[in-house]
Amino acid sequence: MTTGSEPIPHWPGRLVSVSDHGAGDHEVFVRSAPVPEDGAEPALFVHGLEGSSRNWTDLIDLLRNRLACEAMDLPGFGDSPPRPDGRYSIAALAQSVTALIQQQSEPVHLVGNSLGGAVCVKVAATRPDLIKTLTLISPALPDLRPRLDLVRFPVVGLPRLGPRLIRQYQAALPPERRVAAVIATCYSNPGLYPQARFAAEVAELGRRDSLEYAVAALMGSARALSAEFLRKGRHSPWRDVARITAPSLVIYGQHDRLVDPRAAGRAAHAFTDARIVVLPRTGHVAQMERPGLVADEIGILLGIPGGFRRLTQARAGEGNTQPVRY
Repeated sequence: MTTGSEPIPHWPGRLVSVSDHGAGDHEVFVRSAPVPEDGAEPALFVHGLEGSSRNWTDLIDLLRNRLACEAMDLPGFGDSPPRPDGRYSIAALAQSVTALIQQQSEPVHLVGNSLGGAVCVKVAATRPDLIKTLTLISPALPDLRPRLDLVRFPVVGLPRLGPRLIRQYQAALPPERRVAAVIATCYSNPGLYPQARFAAEVAELGRRDSLEYAVAALMGSARALSAEFLRKGRHSPWRDVARITAPSLVIYGQHDRLVDPRAAGRAAHAFTDARIVVLPRTGHVAQMERPGLVADEIGILLGIPGGFRRLTQARAGEGNTQPVRY
């Protein structure tokens, strides 16, 4: 773990009531950064499996001078309660995201990571009127190249075996070891993870272990991802990708253990209007491991002169990392 400067605190949040046709009224937890100027365009950030709105703290800090940034906890994760219908499919989660965006007075810049990336693809494909730009970081889209790290997803999603395996895993490994394992899986260089945040994540995992719906949320989301990977033809998520009209940015990590960076080639052909970027020395959560580089790429997408380079060029460990752009 890094022992550098103290990380900034996570942004404060609140429960927001939303309503969609599937689940009716329900609440999602939304973190917001202060908006420094009037007229800043809204941006919404959506985390991945087992993540939360806290995954976006550092990236938002770099973007908030130009964007009105909010990060949500998907239903059943972070501080958001589950949907009343108990659904965790990509379509259901997309309904909750759409319901939150509809409360904005204008389209948003939508940003998603991993599972959140798959959800954002669904939102952008079905409600183009709500999306100004789309940024995907290691999106969980179907890939014909199975990875050993992903074998656990369909197993965890099994109705009887899944809950038993999850509880056995929780009993065998204390939260400290489980948090360390997630960091080792998601970071190319786990040493970049701020030590000052480690204890807070351990405490948060301990809290989630006590929630009665935590196992169901993990199982449901894992099952949803497995189902998406098996969809074919007109139901394939890649067909949704082809329907996206918003200017897009898709970022992959060269050392991602969960999403194969070779998917960048397929993404370059599937998206109608997108720039595809592969970041060297980067894992599955580029927004956490390389927030400065991600902010720069988003700045290019938004057409900001010089991007966010003025804010990000001095970030430690990122100066010699040159992205590969398609």
